[in-house]
Amino acid sequence: MAYLDNIAVFVRVVELGNLSAAGRDMRISPAVTSNRIKELEKHLGVRLFNRTTRQLMPTEHGRVFYDGAKKVLESIVEAEAAVSALSGQPRGTIRVTAPLGLGRRLIASGIPEFRDRYPDIEVRLRLSDHNVDIMKEGIDVAFRLGLLEDSSLRMRGIMDCERVLAASPVYLARRGEPKAPQELISERHDCLMLRFPGNKEHSWLLKTDEGPQKFEVSGPYDSDDGDVVTGWALAGRGIINKPRFDIEPFLRDGRLKVILPDNPPAPVKLAAVYPHRKFQDPKVRLLLDFMAERCQRMIRDIMAGR
Repeated sequence: MAYLDNIAVFVRVVELGNLSAAGRDMRISPAVTSNRIKELEKHLGVRLFNRTTRQLMPTEHGRVFYDGAKKVLESIVEAEAAVSALSGQPRGTIRVTAPLGLGRRLIASGIPEFRDRYPDIEVRLRLSDHNVDIMKEGIDVAFRLGLLEDSSLRMRGIMDCERVLAASPVYLARRGEPKAPQELISERHDCLMLRFPGNKEHSWLLKTDEGPQKFEVSGPYDSDDGDVVTGWALAGRGIINKPRFDIEPFLRDGRLKVILPDNPPAPVKLAAVYPHRKFQDPKVRLLLDFMAERCQRMIRDIMAGR
């Protein structure tokens, strides 16, 4: 078993390129991570990494061993899933990721209830508004607001979510309320953007009489945290483009107001994304079923003001 543990650590170090990051991911110290790599190198009789001051790069031997080791670990996971399916007692670890706002409001609060139902399943949750590389990060399930672009993944749609443009009454009193989408790209208005490395959305797709059109909006504020962007809107700093459920409480109490209601942004799909091989894993299917039902119920409650 120690040998398999060493292999698992090696695989995560290759994927994350860093001993500390791999150790955090596997909940072991950097010292233990380093020792496991040394034990594996001693066993194989070769050096697996070229060490630099910034990261570890696999040697030729390391790259060859990684390809085989990855397949071994995937086979073990699949075998364990098959046994769980036969025994009717799913167990093991599920790595989950979600955007910050969605994760805080809908996903994180449901994990304790899921664990109460299935105490043998451990859930590790990572929240980030960045587009997490599911395969590289070893993620089992990613909850996303958007379209699936990677054909190597599967997607389970949960629900289509209305999006709106909104701003605070303070901002609208100071800058005026836009009457047409074209006003958004004028110097008169500031649009608050969710941006991060790799983010492709630098424009807003809005409904118009001529059909959907992209508008290259801009403004002096952007962040990689959606809740920060919402906070700026509440402070009167600009206009946001958000799923309605995400800001419905602020719309209801008047702190934000929907603008351009006849030119709404395109709806966004709430979905769960996962690697093809995870479809047969009973614990993954249980989590998907549980979270899909819960997200639908909670979003309906938010929209109903409950």
